[in-house]
Amino acid sequence: MRTPVSTYRLQIRPGFTLQDAAQTVPYLKSLGVDWIYLSPILTAERGSDHGYDVTDPSVIDPDRGGAEGLLAVSTAAREAGMGVLVDIVPNHVGVASPVQNPWWWSLLKEGRQSRYAQAFDVDWDFGGGRVRIPVLGADTDVDALEIRDGELRYYDHRFPLAEGTYTAGDSTADDPREVHDRQHYELIGWRRADTDLNYRRFFAVNSLAGIRVELPEVFDEAHAEVVRWFREELVDGLRIDHPDGLADPEGYLHRLREVTGGSYLLIEKILEPGETLPAGFECEGTTGYDALADVDRVFVDAAGQGSLDALDAELRGGAADYDDMIRGTKRRITDGILHSEMLRLARLVPAGAGLAEGAAADALSEIIAAFPVYRSYLPEGADVLKEACELAVRRRPELEGAVGVLLPLLLDAEAELGIRFQQTSGMVMAKGVEDTAFFRYTRLGTLTEVGADPTEFAVAPEEFHTRMARRQAGLPLSMTTLSTHDTKRSEDTRARISVLAELAPEWQASLQRLQKLAPLPDGPLANLLWQAIAGAWPADRDRLQSYAQKAAREAGNSTNWIDPDEAFEAKLSSAVDAAFDTPEVTAELESLVALLEPYGAVNSLGAKLVQLTMPGVPDVYQGTEFWDRSLTDPDNRRPFDFGARRRALAALDAGERPASFLDEAAKLLVTSRALRLRRDRPELFTGYTPVPATGSAAAHVLAFDRGTPSAPGALTLATRLPRGLEQRGGWQDTTVVLAAAMSDELTGSTHGPGTVAVGEILRDYPVALLVPTA
Repeated sequence: MRTPVSTYRLQIRPGFTLQDAAQTVPYLKSLGVDWIYLSPILTAERGSDHGYDVTDPSVIDPDRGGAEGLLAVSTAAREAGMGVLVDIVPNHVGVASPVQNPWWWSLLKEGRQSRYAQAFDVDWDFGGGRVRIPVLGADTDVDALEIRDGELRYYDHRFPLAEGTYTAGDSTADDPREVHDRQHYELIGWRRADTDLNYRRFFAVNSLAGIRVELPEVFDEAHAEVVRWFREELVDGLRIDHPDGLADPEGYLHRLREVTGGSYLLIEKILEPGETLPAGFECEGTTGYDALADVDRVFVDAAGQGSLDALDAELRGGAADYDDMIRGTKRRITDGILHSEMLRLARLVPAGAGLAEGAAADALSEIIAAFPVYRSYLPEGADVLKEACELAVRRRPELEGAVGVLLPLLLDAEAELGIRFQQTSGMVMAKGVEDTAFFRYTRLGTLTEVGADPTEFAVAPEEFHTRMARRQAGLPLSMTTLSTHDTKRSEDTRARISVLAELAPEWQASLQRLQKLAPLPDGPLANLLWQAIAGAWPADRDRLQSYAQKAAREAGNSTNWIDPDEAFEAKLSSAVDAAFDTPEVTAELESLVALLEPYGAVNSLGAKLVQLTMPGVPDVYQGTEFWDRSLTDPDNRRPFDFGARRRALAALDAGERPASFLDEAAKLLVTSRALRLRRDRPELFTGYTPVPATGSAAAHVLAFDRGTPSAPGALTLATRLPRGLEQRGGWQDTTVVLAAAMSDELTGSTHGPGTVAVGEILRDYPVALLVPTA
């Protein structure tokens, strides 16, 4: 198996095609990247910027460059000695425009007789033999249907007509409503999706229909093009999107490993604290959110927790109980946008169990709300399921009987109920926690990132080292990351926000002034909003308005997606506008940013160097070799300037040095030197040993050696908690012991062997990357 040393993620879209990606290869090679990492490239909904709404898995998207584009990328990568990793989407396909998806079009036209009927996860009996499509403004909108060009139309929506259900060639001969009643699908009001939908989706996205890749024939057709990539040696590895949605993730990975010739596989899997990958999963690891959480927290000041907790309690009128919060947000999801899924589970409970559908749905929802992880993997995860049932009963003692009936049914990994329950729990976790609670639990925005436990405020260096040694021993080929297309805040935004843990009194005073100048009647949301604005500043108005609206609607406390509160959203919009239009607000914000900026830059450089040199395969998300202060999608998928990065790298290589560590060229310097060293000197990255510091500022050092006790390797040295370090008076007597004479890849200066002052090593930058000179 060929494995990567590092990767660089590119978002392939109509505005940046595979041919464009091929043109970046020389720059990426110079940057030090080992593999190019592509977002989904199969044919997707026209205009899609992300590609996760695949409409035809048999063809590379022509709008993304087509087959010739992948060949161009692969050829360029091979010539540069680089590999290719591609993101694929096995769980679902895009059905927003049925005519673009031949599988879905066939299903709607032919119903159960379609050759693709088995590919989709449809509860035909519940729908009366029809697929329910929630596109109408209301059920009465069937009056707006018309027949045109042999299709049923609803405004811009196009649907097929089954043979023999209308008078071909005469659009006036049939009543569209009666023709609609004769189809294999039923168009229903969009609000009915919460309760009446009868096909499995990706989370609560009606336009993404789940497919059944657990069936060999469906797997084969859905992966024929992917298999070609490996047969023709165009691609070296795959990133698997959302495997938790599959009926049999373990079986899927086993089959994928077979058909790709034993290739390198990563899965987009959120591991909760203490959770490990199932032993039977044939993959090299995850896409790195677990690593991101560890890196973030080692740069957060634990001493700030009490003050930020107190501020949070003041803003929300009482201390936040996170466990109670996520129980509530999960129930909001099970009783709301995913209630169709819960009712489908309830319909699978045997009639002899003696549970009415509503009672079964309530108990199933309570069990899912108690789940500590995304899903169990039966039979291995049986204990997790049992513990969730116990917690559900403690919370709702009146459910003891129902839960007792359900538990043995849910433990049956071969039964449809047991399988579907596993597929559903992750959906509820993602929507209830990541997409709701993370916008409500706002004491420090750094902590509410995908894959993280926001109740863990900070990680001490000693604990960080323990986790890294465990990673080196168990998942040395798993990906590490700091930013992705899904992170709610990019790495540099979070790095700046993390400083607030060192400046809690100053932050409290600033937020109080901002609330007086631009009041928002939702304290926790105001906390989240102004942290985000400060973290991303400077930013244009439209970006911040879009973020504010999305954050508020996701939180769902003062407004929401289904029925937005126009009065509240007007106040929210005014608060964002005030950052630009009200001089006092602008001055307050810019004063806050000026205070945070130097410490945030120290955090950014430290996190970047640690992530690029720690155990695992580091990924660089597109453009983040410069400062990147993005917010949640689609903000984090904005175009960026490769030319500027290429020119800056050439200048560094010509001997120019950043004016200071605040210059974004400093981040490019750290990124390029770390990537090059990992690629060119792999022998320096074979182990993991903490490097202790001594002296008055020892707590501000994070250092580790990637060699072995007998053969020192690359040594990373980073500054943590820079505000506290400054108040302490700097490094003073703080030292580390170098086992050999070492040279800093960032400055060229040499140090050791023996005891060396940290202040001497970090004279120019707050980080150092040391390698033995002999």
